[in-house]
Amino acid sequence: MSGVKSETMDRGSDVMKSHLGGAAKMEIRQTRRGFCQEIMGCEAKTEFKYFIGDQQVAHSLEDTDCFTRMCCNPCHAFKMNVKELNTEASLLELERPFSCPAGACKCCCYQSAKVTSGGQEIGSIKEKCYFCIPEFEVYDHGGKGLYRLHQPTCCGGCCVNCCAEGNPCFGRGCCKVPFHLFPYDQSNTNNAEEIGKIVKKPKSMMTEVFTDSDAFECTFPENATPAQKATIVGAAIFINAIFFEGDDGGDSGGGN
Repeated sequence: MSGVKSETMDRGSDVMKSHLGGAAKMEIRQTRRGFCQEIMGCEAKTEFKYFIGDQQVAHSLEDTDCFTRMCCNPCHAFKMNVKELNTEASLLELERPFSCPAGACKCCCYQSAKVTSGGQEIGSIKEKCYFCIPEFEVYDHGGKGLYRLHQPTCCGGCCVNCCAEGNPCFGRGCCKVPFHLFPYDQSNTNNAEEIGKIVKKPKSMMTEVFTDSDAFECTFPENATPAQKATIVGAAIFINAIFFEGDDGGDSGGGN
C-alpha cells in the first residue's frame, strides 16, 4: 500500500507540486482577450490567468480552431495547457473530447475531461446522470473516485440552494455560482459534508458588458495532494466550458 501511495504522490510535474503543494486556494481569471472578435460575433479562444493569493503563477490559452468554437460551443473538443508564468513549464493540461451538451436524464455520451501533468494522467472529471442538479464525479489517475461535484442543494436535493454563499441579492453572495466538492462516498443529500468548492465570482460591469470572461475561486480540500488540487483546477476550467462559455449561461442548471 505504501508503494501505491508514494507512486500517487509522485505523479505530476515539479512545477505543479511547487505551486499547488502548499496552496489552499487558487483563483482563475479569464482575460478580456478577444474583445473585438466578440463584438463581431466571433468566439475568441479562452485564456486564463492563475493566481495564488495576489501573485499570478500561471496562464493558459485554449488550443482549438475558430470554426469548432463557433459551431460546436459549448460541447466542442479542446486542450488547455496551463503554463508557469515565467518559465512556460507545464503545470497541468486539460483535454476535453467532443460530447453531447450536459443535460438531465442522459444515459450515455456524458461530458468528460482528462487532466495530465508532466506527461502523466493525474485525474479526470465526468458528468453523471442527474435529474435536477448537474452532477460530476472527480477521479484519480487510476479511476478511483475522489469527489462528487455539484451545486449546493435544498428541498431534498431537488433545487439549487441560492443562499449557500450568502444572500444572493445583496452582500457577499451576490451573483456567485458555487459548485461544492463532497467526499465520493457521500450521497447527494443536504447532510453531505462540503470539503471544497469552485465558485464563479461576480464580474465588473465593464467585463459583463463587453466580454463573456469569468472568474473562479477554487478552495481545495484540506488534505488534497498537488495532483488532486490540479484536477480540481481542471474541473473549474471544465465547468466554465460547459456552463459559462458562449452565451454566458449555458445549461440552465449551472446558474443561480
